Amino acid sequence: MSHQSSRPVTRRDALCKIGNGFGMLAFASLVGESLATAGMIDQQIGLGSRALDHPAKAKRVIFLFMNGGLSQVDSFDPKPMLDKYHGQPLPGGEVATERKTGTLLRSPFTFKKYGQSGMDVSELFPHVGECADDICFVRSVHTDIPNHEPSMLMMNTGHTQAGRPSLGAWLTYGLGSDNKNLPGYVVLCPSVPTTVGPPLWNNAFLPAMHQGTFIADRVERPDQIIGKDFDPKKLVSFINNKDFTLPEQRRELDLLEKLDKMRHNGEAKDPQLEAAISSMEVAYRMQTEAPDVFDIRKETEATLKLYGLGSTARGCLMAVRLVERGVRMVQVYYAVGDPWDHHNDIQLHRRNARDSDQPFAAVIKDLKSRGLFKDTLVVCGSEFGRTPVVEVGGGGGGTQNGRDHNPFGFTMWLAGGGIKGGMTYGATDDFGFKAIENPVHVHDLHATILHLMGIDHTKLTYRYSGRDFRLTDVSGRVIHEILA
Repeated sequence: MSHQSSRPVTRRDALCKIGNGFGMLAFASLVGESLATAGMIDQQIGLGSRALDHPAKAKRVIFLFMNGGLSQVDSFDPKPMLDKYHGQPLPGGEVATERKTGTLLRSPFTFKKYGQSGMDVSELFPHVGECADDICFVRSVHTDIPNHEPSMLMMNTGHTQAGRPSLGAWLTYGLGSDNKNLPGYVVLCPSVPTTVGPPLWNNAFLPAMHQGTFIADRVERPDQIIGKDFDPKKLVSFINNKDFTLPEQRRELDLLEKLDKMRHNGEAKDPQLEAAISSMEVAYRMQTEAPDVFDIRKETEATLKLYGLGSTARGCLMAVRLVERGVRMVQVYYAVGDPWDHHNDIQLHRRNARDSDQPFAAVIKDLKSRGLFKDTLVVCGSEFGRTPVVEVGGGGGGTQNGRDHNPFGFTMWLAGGGIKGGMTYGATDDFGFKAIENPVHVHDLHATILHLMGIDHTKLTYRYSGRDFRLTDVSGRVIHEILA
C-alpha cells in the first residue's frame, strides 16, 4: 500500500485533480479572460505594448516642472490692466485662495514680443522667448485645489489624493519602452521635490515596473554643470552591486525565472510577480547602459554651453539624452520643496528663472539638432499659478510684494510632438485671475498628451478593485485646436 502525503489538499489541487482537471482548465480560462480585459498579461507587465488607437505624433515626453507655482502674469500672460489699476481692489471682491490678499499688484517685469508670431514673453524668459515660434502657450489652464500637494498630485496623476498611477506610469503601461536596458520613466531633481515625493511618479495599482525611477541630478556647485567629482555611476543609487559580479547576478535572475516557471507549472502567470522579475531584469541591464547615458562629459563644449550651469541645466541635458535612448517619459523638477512659491516677494522669480530659462530653451534647440523635436513632446509648467493681487497674510517677513496660489487660471506651454508653434490658446480675465476663454482642465491636458502619443484617453484603462480606472478619470477633452 502506498503512503499518501499528509499535506492538506488545497483548492488548487482539487481543481487540478477532480474531474481530470477540467476545473483548473475552466479557472484558467476565466483568469485569461479577466487579464485580457485589462490588456493581456504581457501588456500588464510591460513586456508588450497595446496597439495605438490612432497614428501618434509624438513618441516621447519631456515634462519640465517648475514646482511651487510660476506666476502667469509675470511670465507668459501679460496684463496691461494690472498696470492701470495697480493698488486698487480686484473687481468682484477679495479672492478666495489660501491666504489673505490685498489690492492688485502690477508685474515688476517687462514683456517683449518674440518671433514672427509676436508672442509676449517676460524678461524672465528671454531664451524661451527666442523659441516662441515653436511653442504653444496655453493661458487658460485650471485645477481644483489651491494647495501644493493635491495640485501636484492632480498634475502628475490626474487625482488630488495619493494612490493613483502617474502620467509616466500610464504611458509606459500603454506603450512600453523603446529601450529595455533603461527604465521607461525617469524623474530628475536635485532632491525629492515637495512633501509629496514618490507618489508623484508612482505606479500605484499598475504593475511595479511602471514606477518612475528617481535620480538626483544635483551639482556640486551652482556655477557648474560638470564638476571635477562628477561620476555618472553614482547618480543611480545601488546601480552597481559590489558583492556580485554581472555573471553571478545573471545566474541569480535565471534561477529566479526557472523557479517562477516551476511555481506556476502551467497555471496563469501572476502579473505582479512577472512585473517584479522584469524590474529586476531592467536593473541588471542598467548597470552597463545607465552610466553611459548619464555621462554628460561626452557632450561637446558647445552643447554644454547651450544648456548653461546648475542642476536644472544638467537635468534638462540628461532628459534629452534619455529620450534619445528610448526612455518614454522624463520629468525634470526644479529643486527640493516648493522653490517657485514666492508668497512674500515675486522678485525671487528672477533667480529661479535665471536657472531655468536657458536650459528650457536648450531642450528645444538640442532636440532639433538631434532630429528628435518633431516627435518629442515638451511640456512645461507648474501645479498652479499665482494671484494678480498682493498677498498680505502670509507672515514670514516685512516685504509684501508676493502672490498667493491661484488654481483658477494659469499658463503652461507645449512644444514639438504635434503641437502648433507660435500660438496662444485660451485666456484669463483682464487681470489674469480666472480662465474665461477656452478653459483647459488638467484632465484636458492629460487627454491631449495621450492623444499625441497615439492613445485614446478613454480606452487606456486598468481594472482594479472592481472598477476601471484611467488617467483622466471620467472627464477630459483633447485640445484639437493646438494640434498641428
